[in-house]
Amino acid sequence: MEREFDYGKLKDPQYFRDGRLDAHSDHRYYGSVLDMEADYEEFKESLNGLWKFHYARNYKSAVRGFEKTDYCCKDWDDIHVPAHIQMEGYDVPQYANVQYPWEGHDEIEPGEIPEYFNPVASYVKYFNVPERMKGRRLFISFQGAESGLALWLNGAFVGYSEDSFTPSEFELTDYLVEGENKLSAQVFKWTASSWCEDQDFYRFSGIYRDVYLYTVPDVHVRDLKICAIPDETLKKAAFDIRMEMISQEKPEGKAVIRLTKDGSKIIEEELALGTEVSHSWTVDEPELWSAEEPKLYDLTIEIYNAAGELMEVIPEKVGFRRFEMKDHIMTLNGRRIVFKGVNRHEFSSVSGRYVSEAELRKDLETMKRSNINAIRTCHYPDGSLIYRLCDEYGLYLIDETNLESHGTWDTAMMTGDKSRVVPNDRQEWLDMMLDRVNSIYQRDKNHASILIWSCGNESYGGKDIYEMSQLFRKLDPNRLVHYEGVHHDRRYNDTSDMESQMYTPVEGIKEFLANDRSKPFICCEYTHAMGNSCGAMHKYTDLTDTEPLYQGGFIWDYIDQTICKKDRYGKEFQAYGGDFGERPTDYNFSANGIVYGNREASPKMQEVKFNYQNITAKVGRTEVEVINKNLFVNTDIFECRVTVARDGHIIRRAVLETHVEPLGNETYNLPIPQETLAGEYAVTVSFHLRQDEIWAKKGHEVAFGQYVYQIEKAEKVCSNGVKVIRSTHNIGVRGTHFEVMFSVLSGGLVSYKFAGKEMLRSIPKPNFWRAPVDNDWGNQMPARYAQWKIASMYLTDKAMGDELFKMSFLEAQEGEHSATVSFTYHLCTIPKAKCQVSYEVFGDGRVKTTLSYDPVKELGDMPEFGMMFKLDADYNHVKWYGLGPAETYGDRKMGGKLGIYENLVEDNMAQYIVPQECGNKEDVRYAEVTDSKGQGMRFQATSENGPMCFSALPYTPHELENAMHPFELPQVHYTVIRASKAQMGIAGDDSWGSKTHPEYLLDTSKKMEFSFWFCGI
Repeated sequence: MEREFDYGKLKDPQYFRDGRLDAHSDHRYYGSVLDMEADYEEFKESLNGLWKFHYARNYKSAVRGFEKTDYCCKDWDDIHVPAHIQMEGYDVPQYANVQYPWEGHDEIEPGEIPEYFNPVASYVKYFNVPERMKGRRLFISFQGAESGLALWLNGAFVGYSEDSFTPSEFELTDYLVEGENKLSAQVFKWTASSWCEDQDFYRFSGIYRDVYLYTVPDVHVRDLKICAIPDETLKKAAFDIRMEMISQEKPEGKAVIRLTKDGSKIIEEELALGTEVSHSWTVDEPELWSAEEPKLYDLTIEIYNAAGELMEVIPEKVGFRRFEMKDHIMTLNGRRIVFKGVNRHEFSSVSGRYVSEAELRKDLETMKRSNINAIRTCHYPDGSLIYRLCDEYGLYLIDETNLESHGTWDTAMMTGDKSRVVPNDRQEWLDMMLDRVNSIYQRDKNHASILIWSCGNESYGGKDIYEMSQLFRKLDPNRLVHYEGVHHDRRYNDTSDMESQMYTPVEGIKEFLANDRSKPFICCEYTHAMGNSCGAMHKYTDLTDTEPLYQGGFIWDYIDQTICKKDRYGKEFQAYGGDFGERPTDYNFSANGIVYGNREASPKMQEVKFNYQNITAKVGRTEVEVINKNLFVNTDIFECRVTVARDGHIIRRAVLETHVEPLGNETYNLPIPQETLAGEYAVTVSFHLRQDEIWAKKGHEVAFGQYVYQIEKAEKVCSNGVKVIRSTHNIGVRGTHFEVMFSVLSGGLVSYKFAGKEMLRSIPKPNFWRAPVDNDWGNQMPARYAQWKIASMYLTDKAMGDELFKMSFLEAQEGEHSATVSFTYHLCTIPKAKCQVSYEVFGDGRVKTTLSYDPVKELGDMPEFGMMFKLDADYNHVKWYGLGPAETYGDRKMGGKLGIYENLVEDNMAQYIVPQECGNKEDVRYAEVTDSKGQGMRFQATSENGPMCFSALPYTPHELENAMHPFELPQVHYTVIRASKAQMGIAGDDSWGSKTHPEYLLDTSKKMEFSFWFCGI
């Protein structure tokens, strides 16, 4: 009797697999050793491409009976597979963080499913079995379908599967017919299991990973387990293989096992076949795998039948490494490991969670180039290819089970009512959770890159998750188990082998470890990278050097979850939550990446790369201390380069031979002469690849350090005089090539002409505001500092409440070579405050500008203290001598190098998906803003003030703040220049409350003064 699919079971958390084959390893197999890729096609037939498609709003209105052979679906619409239906024009992408996406639409209890809106995707694929596959058992593999998949072939129900992120495979043999076959599937967006898939990501559905038919040889390795573990001495390693065989009859024949390294044979042995084949060897002096040296052996398994005929060839890569807990510290190959990691959602702005191999490789290359050594697959297993590539590229992995039920327990923490929390201690959810553990383990178990299994993310605690951890330990005693949720529920504290927390401040980590040193500590999420962020990240990475039990963390997160969309005028932009009209949504919280949605690195990556570098160069004037933080490689594998720059221009280059052992340090004399000429010198010591790697070319810089010192020189003295022109309403100051005008009526500097050309488009004014960054919004900075925005926008030279023309204008003071004009500005604050701006005009055209302010205690600190200028947008070339090349901030400038850099004004608009403060440059000595002819203005720090902050953008802070998307910004008319004494740090411990660290706020405890020069060029 044919089985029928019971739609009612979609609500049953105990119904998650039906007819689905057992999970197995992701090894590949071929027909011969001659042309493996071609031979692989003998066993595989891709079903990627166009399928017939029907869309329904919910499972009650979904098409029924379409799977029958007499129901013709050939006139249905076409849809691409693999793809999310939401990326193909059906339904819309929906971004939600903690809240469940159906909240506000359906009132349901855990396990129940939405009925008002629950899209069902019905797929049909007509196919003929290829000749080469006939006569063999035929299987189908869905590598990923979200979130529940029901399957029929030729009208017969084949089976059902949930768990969106590991393969669902079925045998089709008994349902095949001669000629054309009709494969039918329904994919349900929400099922009972969706309660355990409340990850912080876009909500999609459909068949979104590869689909293919496959056959197996008459004698076949169904599952392969490889274990390559060195002993404690690391001089010998146990190499174990276990193969589960399937065949038409009792498995007979032999397996030939070959293990080679760089062409040299290590093992070659024949084993007799049986239902299970197990064997162990000892490998002497194994070359060990690590992210620093991802050394892989080549394993080849040849399977022969009883007649001696070759049935299949299995090629695999094997990494020997020992990962364990020793004295409460995680060690790799005997040495304390530090995770310099990122959380990586599997995401493409073009295709959602279907990521191409090219996109994946770009991710891994960017990570390796930026000194990232670890990935947490947040919060589900990725497609199989990433694990293979991480073996090859050298990246450590926390492989995470598909589990997050954040929306069931976050409010429970406040109310104390845990009755709705899943899976918690609920028996009805346990089998599903254990199945997910088994699926991820069986598929991924052979990858050296996986050091830790994770039970999931943000799902509170309880017995079910503890049992998941125990199953991991039973299946794999050679890896550790991670779970952060025990931080919120200590009933089953042994669920996690390490203490894992999110966004705990550095001082909080220190405090925790002062009281509990039973486990090592990692931040599975930290330095929340939303918008302009990652401030004070160095405090975390510095802690790994001083606290042995703190073993690093994983930045949240790697890539902005944004989707390519067109605005109403047809121009593409990166859309975020809510841009598709979906509700509920969590808006721009979808974008927390250190790379943009287009996979290009954001300015934050400069800081990440520096903080994660494995070599520290403490550079002095004549020597450098080289600290090698690598665990396994000597610094001599890198070329060490020394450069000396005077006033930003490189004058010397040299190569320094270093030989610092792993975890060692040495001090070297620099191969450069003593400098005697006056100027500012920057000595940079950097380390570069000596040869091409798979992830970067020869010469790529992996680490640097810099030292800056001065040999004093006399300041430029102006000998030219100026002429002062007084009138009732204006005062002018004129020199040989310039003319400056100050207005009594307008209350400021209204004109600066150089070489006959007017440079200013508005009166320069004091500025105390920056466009809030995402972290500012999260910690209520705009509300807390609102008076400084008003003070910047509405300051006036007129004493408030006085008569119209009673102004605080001071008479010009004339000197031998200069004239000074000062203004007092009254700030619209409570209590009232004021500041002064003085302009000292010299005969060579330079204008020394000084902003001063006597702090009013009640007003506290401010976002910025400086001056803002507007130039015509034709002045769009920027050259600066300061930190670069990317933007820098007071709490995010460790990765900046002192040098001379150039770009365009538009380049300083970082592509954060919500316009916000960006483009700032710290420690600027001078900056020039010019047109295409090289004419414009120069801004220069004064010796008494020291280096300044500088930015040149197409918009004011207020224009940036008013836009929620880049396309909402006005057309560009100006270049807006801000020169400032300082700007508050951009913060980044988290984006929902953590403030800028106090040391990166502006000091308002005493009088504030800021001086700089500007002049025409």
